[in-house]
Amino acid sequence: MVDVYEAVDTRRAVRAFSDEPVPRETLERVLTAATRAPSSGNLQPWHIYVVTGEPLADLKRRATARAMAGDPGDERDYPMYPADLTSPYLDRLSTAATQRYAALGVDRDDPDRPRKIATLNSGAFGAPVVLFCYLDRTMGPGQWGDAGMYLQTVMLLLRAEGLHSCPQVMWTMYRRTVSQVVGADDRLALFCGVAVGHEDQGVPRLRTNRADMTETVTFIGL
Repeated sequence: MVDVYEAVDTRRAVRAFSDEPVPRETLERVLTAATRAPSSGNLQPWHIYVVTGEPLADLKRRATARAMAGDPGDERDYPMYPADLTSPYLDRLSTAATQRYAALGVDRDDPDRPRKIATLNSGAFGAPVVLFCYLDRTMGPGQWGDAGMYLQTVMLLLRAEGLHSCPQVMWTMYRRTVSQVVGADDRLALFCGVAVGHEDQGVPRLRTNRADMTETVTFIGL
């Protein structure tokens, strides 16, 4: 069993999974433990759909067909990033994107880069399980923050099980297709998907850089 520090240190967005299945009992153990994640007012606003097997294969086929056709995607329920993103955030975003997709063989100057990236994402990087997190549309920023803490808890628990994950906001581009497969009604907004599985050991590992703690933390009174 990994300790908390090891789980945090080894958690990363894996973008190459093997086809080794993940037992349902493992997922149930993780998701049961994750119910203890912080939740303001104990609203527990998240709605999770666990998709695997043929339903996931069907979703991947449908989303990949849209990506291959150059479909720009559905109108998002929320922006992935602020429209006026500035330094240092824009710099971090650009650097991470370059590192991430170069490791997958997608060159930054490739004119077909957007379609290739969308196709890789729509296949969930080969993951055999994807968790889709929805929130009721009546929820506010606080509850979206709660959902983020819940998903981080899930991803750390997955590390304790020897599994990896990759959060994918990309699925919001195909939110209508996802909703058709999972049966989510219009009162729910898709926050993101989380690919889950065993890492493909044959693919080079990528660990994107992080800002030094001193860039983001200010101590007062110590």
